[in-house]
This record gives sequence, structure tokens and C-alpha cells, in this order.
Amino acid sequence: MKNPYATVLDLQREAWEATADLAEKSQVAPDRTETLENVEVGQTPSEVVYEENKLKLLHYEPMTEEQHDIPILIVYALINKPYILDLQPDRSVVQTLLEAGFDVYLIDWGEPSKLDRKLSLDDYVNRYIDNCVDVVSERSGQDAINILGYCMGGTMSAMYASLHPEKVQNLALMAAGLCFAGDGGVLELWGDDDFYDPETVTDTFDNVPAEFLDVGFALMDPVANNVTKYVRFYDNMEDEDFVENFARMERWLDEGIDVAGVAYEEFIRDIYQENKLINNELYLDGKHVDLENIDMPLLQIVAEYDHLIPPEASKPFNEFVSSDDTEILEFATGHIGMSVSSRSHDELWPDVCEWFEARSNGTEAEAAAEITAETGPQTDTTVAADAGDQSSLEDVTDGGTGLESEHGDDEVVGEVEDDQPTETDADADDLTDLTGVGQAYADSLADAGVETFAQLAAADVAELATETGISPSRIEDWIEQAQNR
Repeated sequence: MKNPYATVLDLQREAWEATADLAEKSQVAPDRTETLENVEVGQTPSEVVYEENKLKLLHYEPMTEEQHDIPILIVYALINKPYILDLQPDRSVVQTLLEAGFDVYLIDWGEPSKLDRKLSLDDYVNRYIDNCVDVVSERSGQDAINILGYCMGGTMSAMYASLHPEKVQNLALMAAGLCFAGDGGVLELWGDDDFYDPETVTDTFDNVPAEFLDVGFALMDPVANNVTKYVRFYDNMEDEDFVENFARMERWLDEGIDVAGVAYEEFIRDIYQENKLINNELYLDGKHVDLENIDMPLLQIVAEYDHLIPPEASKPFNEFVSSDDTEILEFATGHIGMSVSSRSHDELWPDVCEWFEARSNGTEAEAAAEITAETGPQTDTTVAADAGDQSSLEDVTDGGTGLESEHGDDEVVGEVEDDQPTETDADADDLTDLTGVGQAYADSLADAGVETFAQLAAADVAELATETGISPSRIEDWIEQAQNR
């Protein structure tokens, strides 16, 4: 039995440590509050080159003297602001593409007013996107351009490529919801027409309020999204980089935008509930969105741990188009991690840039076509490792918010070195051999993709704590043990 006096001394020591920790955090609190209020996002220089209704078409300043012939137009979702693709300079899809020599444009949809309630998918696809494509084509002198569509923007980009194939040189779809036949994740369950009628929402609100969507996404994991992330913030308040990352993601989450009523109804009913796109039954204002028309090179970028748009809601799409040049890049990350994690920019985006590069210059595009003709289409590639060899670790994405989202996506953990162990090695390690790691903790680490001593040894303390909810001091001890094995 433990000495009661020792127990009292332990409690007293813990109280002193907590008091000292509170005092230290109190000293930095004013600075951290200022960071939360004033953090900058979307810093890559750009100019507005076209406006229509609330829409603005941004053109980014080039970062290289030589540029690829074919520009890239980024089409983002309607439900959040697009600066998630330019969240901070060292984790910016926009900047990564610019550094690779691309001429980059991005559609900022703006926020619809009540007068825009009747805007339909046809308006967004055949009017807004088409007008932006025409502007980019005219400015670049190209008859067809590259399109990179993200999430709902990817779904609309697929529609556009079907209806205007002559204007699309290469099509890349990033975490795009395309196939909903039972494996579409949480949002597909929301779209079940036996339980959910989107017109009830639009009849009540006209446009769907951002707050309505935010609450629904947050309820995917209420504890993590409403409690745990703030505990993590407190625990890491002294880490300025952590606070800045947290502030950027919180700002993005807080600045959601409403969705035009009719477009929302059509998207839920036609795409989620009736699966019309993949069934080749979708029509926009009487125009058939025929997947056979998608004959240009097609790249799908999917996130292995995407809870919002799981891989099964995207990957089958390649089998329904007529293109003989299709490829899938599947990366071990979450829905937003693919755009904002440093590991994605180190390992995923160079491959995306190479794919575009090979098809965005005259001679190289011809060479890519010849290679495809000789070897057949590439259908599935796991980035940075052979299929099955990649851990699920993702480096910090939302600064520890626990809501990586758009939303409901909290795959946030530490960085991993390039020399990942294989599944064979993973099966050989029992993390419960480490002092303090019971089976419950081992399961939590496994859920975060840490299944080997090597993976644990290479993980970042704060980021793995963010993903698992385990205290940083405990993880630090485990990492030290793993490094010494």
C-alpha cells in the first residue's frame, strides 16, 4: 500500500506544477489572442481579372520566368471560402503550382444573397464556370485549359468536362464526390431521401445557412470538435506555430458561406440521393451530362482517410469515362490534409505537378499520350509508397482544431520520414511492449496510422497528440522509448 504521506506530496507537487503552467500560459495569452484575431490567410499575390454577380476570378502572380503552356483553373466547393488552397505560404496548393511553373487561376464564388436562391447547378456549371474558362482561355491564348476541382468543385468540374470537353485539356478531381451507391460516407447517409428532404431546409431558409452546415459537420464528432480541440489549444498555447495554424483553420471554419437554395437541393437530390452522375442520368437544364464525353486525361486525387468523401465515392468514376489516360493518386491523409499538410506538399503535390506538366506542354503532352497508348492507362497509384506501405500519419493540418473539415475530418498527426516500414514490419511490432502503452493506447495509435516503433520514433509529439487526444508528455516518453529500441 502506498504511503499516504507520499500521496499527499504527489498531489501537492501536481498542484504546484499546474499553477506554474497556468502562470506561464497567462503570460503568453494576450499575444496568442492577438494571433487568433489577426492571423493572415490567402497571402499569395493575385488580381481579380473577371467578376460576375458575387463571383471573382483570381489570377495569381507568376513565380517562375518560364511557364507551362496550359494554365490551371481551380474550382473549389460552394460551402467554404477557397483560401484553404492558399492557407499559408509553405502549405499552399496555389503556391506549389506556381512554383512548378503553372499559370494559376482560382474561382472565388462569394456568398449568395437571397436574390440568388434560384441559382442552380446549371448556372454554376454552364454559366459561371464556363465564363471563367473562356476568360482564362482568352488570356492564355489556349483553346483548352487544365481544370483542378476540389470537393464539390470537383463534382461540378466533372459535369463541366462532360458538357464542354473541347474546352478542357486535362481534368484533375480532388476529393470529389462522384459515386454514391452505399460507400459514400457520412454525407451519403445524410442524403438518404427516406430521412432527409433538402427542400424542407430551403423552404425554411431560402439559401442554406453556413451555420446549419457547420453544426451538422461538427456533430460528426461532437467531443473532438467542441471540447478536445480547445483542450489541445490550451496545452499548446506556448507554441506560436501551433497557435498560428490553429488560428488559420479556425478562421476558415468560422467563415463558411451560405449555399444557394436550388443548387443545394439539386446536389443533395441528384448526386447524393439518386446517384445520377455515375448512373449517367444527370441533366442540367435539359443537357445530358454524358460521362462518355470525358475523353481528356483524368487524374483523381483521393485521401485514404477522408471521412467526408471516402475513396469509394471517387475512384470508381474512372471506369465510367471514355478517356484512355486515367490515373488515381491515393494519399494517406484526410479531406483537408491533402491541401494544407506539409507532408502532402512534400510527397503528393510534386506528383500532381508532374502529371500536369507531362500534359501541359506540346511535345511532352504528345509523349505522355504515346506512353499511355503503349502501356495502357494507369488506374491506381499510392503516392510515396507501394500500395499498402504508407502509414496513415498526416502532418499538422488544422493546427490542432480537431475539425479538419469541410468538415468532420480530423486526421491530424505527426510527420513521417520517407523510409516507411512495410506492412510486414508493421505486423511484427507490438506497441504494448513499450512502458505505459496498453492495448487501448495502442489502438488509438493504430487508428492514427502508428503501428510500428519506427513510425512512432519519427512522429511529431504535438501533432500526434492532436490526432489521438493523448497527452504530449506521454507521447514524448513513448517516442523516446521507440527511438531507443
